[in-house]
Amino acid sequence: MDFNQIRKEVKSLNFEQTRADCENYFEAVLIKKELGKLTNMLESLFGFPAWPSKNKLSSQSQKLISGFGGIMPGQTLYLRSEGKETTFAMLWPWQDGKRVTLKIVQK
Repeated sequence: MDFNQIRKEVKSLNFEQTRADCENYFEAVLIKKELGKLTNMLESLFGFPAWPSKNKLSSQSQKLISGFGGIMPGQTLYLRSEGKETTFAMLWPWQDGKRVTLKIVQK
């Protein structure tokens, strides 16, 4: 999966703030009304969420995402591995109910 293509597609959304936009890391805050568009986009790129899911995350996946804050109840993780590269997207809803932080990482 080409990280630059993912980043290009995601950047078409209306973000309130972009916090990081690097070679293998993108982080931004979006208004919750954009969440449906983002979710559809992430599912087309990654498939269904790895978290929450009836399947347990592998210890390798947990270790990989822990360096970026990990994942907790109420949050969403999309994960895809191809060869030696793993790309994941994390959605962290804010307590204000109006915003969501998006993190996309390629390792």
